[in-house]
Amino acid sequence: MRVFNRRWVWLVVAVIGAGFLSFCLAVTRMQRPRTVSSQSTGPTETTSGTGKIIKVRPGGDLQAALNTAQPGDTIELAAGATYVGSFTLPVKSGTSYITIQSSRAIELTAGVRVSPSQSRLMAKLQSNSAEAVVKTVNGSHHYQFVGIEFTTGNAGTINYGVVSFGDGDTSGTQRTLDVVPHHLTIDRCYIHGLPGQNVQRGVALNSAETSVLNSYISEIHWNGADTQALGGWNGPGPFHIVNNYLEAAGENILFGGAVSAIPNLVPADIEIRQNYFFKPLSWKADDPSYAGYAWSVKNLLELKSARRVVIDGNVFENNWAGSQAGFGILFTVANDSGSWAQIEDVQFTNNVLRKLANGLNMRGRDNVIGSQLRRVTIRNNLFESVSGTSGQGILFQVLRGPVDVTIDHNTAFNSGTTVMFDVADASEIAQNFTYTNNIANHNAYGVFGSGGTLGTQALNRFTHRGIFKRNVLANLPDGISGDQYPPENFFLDSINQVNFLNATGGDYHLAPTSKFKGRGTEGSDIGCDLEKLNAAVSWFKSNR
Repeated sequence: MRVFNRRWVWLVVAVIGAGFLSFCLAVTRMQRPRTVSSQSTGPTETTSGTGKIIKVRPGGDLQAALNTAQPGDTIELAAGATYVGSFTLPVKSGTSYITIQSSRAIELTAGVRVSPSQSRLMAKLQSNSAEAVVKTVNGSHHYQFVGIEFTTGNAGTINYGVVSFGDGDTSGTQRTLDVVPHHLTIDRCYIHGLPGQNVQRGVALNSAETSVLNSYISEIHWNGADTQALGGWNGPGPFHIVNNYLEAAGENILFGGAVSAIPNLVPADIEIRQNYFFKPLSWKADDPSYAGYAWSVKNLLELKSARRVVIDGNVFENNWAGSQAGFGILFTVANDSGSWAQIEDVQFTNNVLRKLANGLNMRGRDNVIGSQLRRVTIRNNLFESVSGTSGQGILFQVLRGPVDVTIDHNTAFNSGTTVMFDVADASEIAQNFTYTNNIANHNAYGVFGSGGTLGTQALNRFTHRGIFKRNVLANLPDGISGDQYPPENFFLDSINQVNFLNATGGDYHLAPTSKFKGRGTEGSDIGCDLEKLNAAVSWFKSNR
């Protein structure tokens, strides 16, 4: 056997070793983060697994970072720092999100609503003018904000909207669906005006595919003008509004209410789940806590033009008569949203409503022929207190002929009329109106219509093919009896005779001895299914 010369062997080993060392150094160079020097106020870029991390120092140029960033990049803002201006989200190519987040965003637990007490973990974006602190241009897309405080800087300066997604101006350029901004997300953010400041809107939702999640929106109010925590009228959706605190004087959420610049547009595919809708009593003139600002108060949620809406597992609290009559919820199709306005396919389920002057108002049509409210289901809700003044406390109001309205398995404590009907003429009677398995107070008027009709007479006059069955009506006054209503309903002198498990303690389950267990349609219990409701609002105890 031939033996290799040792000198050649060592030479081969040395060459291979040198090559391997060069390869390792090359790999190390590829994996090492890349830092790019810049001016003292400019962004610093670092590579990450999916894109660059662009760090903007306190006082740095956020707009430059937005202009530079590419899909997949993260813009990191310093927690506790304030970035002043009105920032625009440029159009980029690609379908990966550009993320704008606080340097301490990781400390804000995913899926958990933030509160103002956590603002120290956030970076602050602040507008000192009437302009939005963040706005889009035609076609902006795939941006997400995490752990950001959006606010204004001067209580003496009006602001027309803290964040503006899309353009709602009828004289603007957002006139076709292809230019609508889309894929925009706000997650774990704090959005607010200042006490005493006129601020019109928290977030304008004139966009497509937009999510507002786990956030806190407050101090949205104006003396003499309409305001919303969230409002949209010139964007098609879908919209995902989940697990937020929402506070505004006018409407905490409003869809429609202004003519869309895009012809025939109706906001659609709207998901509103697990939110806390609230108006502070410090805005109420006759409350001891009143702070002295006469904000224009309307309602907690209103649809004026919307399709395919799910409103589930929310808590609605505090609404009173002010700039409106005090209904907490309104589904009122309106021609100020355009002649094409519609409200249809709405599911209002598993919600808790408390401390309202009046409950839920539905208007079937406005002055424009064609606009109509249809296919609305109101099921398994708890109206804990609907108690207005001067004969108010109306639970449900049904106006001008909606189509296919179902009110089923609700439990309510109302001080006024159970269902109030009114129409302009005989052509506006409600079509396919169903009211079943509900527990509520009758009080003086019960089911009542304009002209003084009550009970069966009101149902015959104001509904076509109306169904009214297996309901409990309590607190009947002298002179009113069950004979004035359709058969298969139950009438009590007091709602306490329902026999709740612990009404004074807030437990409205039917007691085992309640005679209304299993007496509903299909053998169900009459009233709200508390197991289902409590599961839907279980977030409320730990995440207010």
